[in-house]
Amino acid sequence: MVDLVVPVKHLDRAKSRLRGTVPGGPAGHRELVLALLVDTLTAAVAAPGVRRVLVVCEDERVTEAVAATGAECVDERGLPGLNAALRFGADVLLADDPDTTVGALQADLPALRPADLGTAIDRAAGARAFVADREGTGTTLLIAAAATALVPRFGAGSALAHGRTALMVGAGLATLRCDVDTAADLSEAMALGVGPRTSQVVEGIRRVC
Repeated sequence: MVDLVVPVKHLDRAKSRLRGTVPGGPAGHRELVLALLVDTLTAAVAAPGVRRVLVVCEDERVTEAVAATGAECVDERGLPGLNAALRFGADVLLADDPDTTVGALQADLPALRPADLGTAIDRAAGARAFVADREGTGTTLLIAAAATALVPRFGAGSALAHGRTALMVGAGLATLRCDVDTAADLSEAMALGVGPRTSQVVEGIRRVC
């Protein structure tokens, strides 16, 4: 079983390349970011092989949105970036169970299917492993070996960085590789089939347009 950390930026700063994708200004953008998160968490909580999902955020609005998904949430301000948030969350999980296997999952996978996440965990088979994004340069999932530190290297070129120490296990897992950073990414996710919260937001866009 794997315990996952999902990091989320403050909503006013999150997903800057998606700004303007939906109408409604900043409020509409925040609703889209939360929709991506909620659908990601709902799938992750239901995935075989996942025991806990811990969101690390810095925004009380994220805490409220997470409450209905079955994931846990900690609001921790002042962490210096994504990797620091991931290390913080992993430390929380390891403090609760030093023998657990920790992982990092991106918060923008609205098309995620529980079976794809479960397959990646199964393929890792206890080894350090990762899943590259659709373009092959980023990382959507990182899993540490059991009872070891996560050591995340997210950022530009993270797939290459993680590939130096981890097994790539994402072949054929399209819904786990489709993170959403741009409007084009959102279209790709829609083609795969997004979760209900994202679908609701997108249908709202279509009605407005």
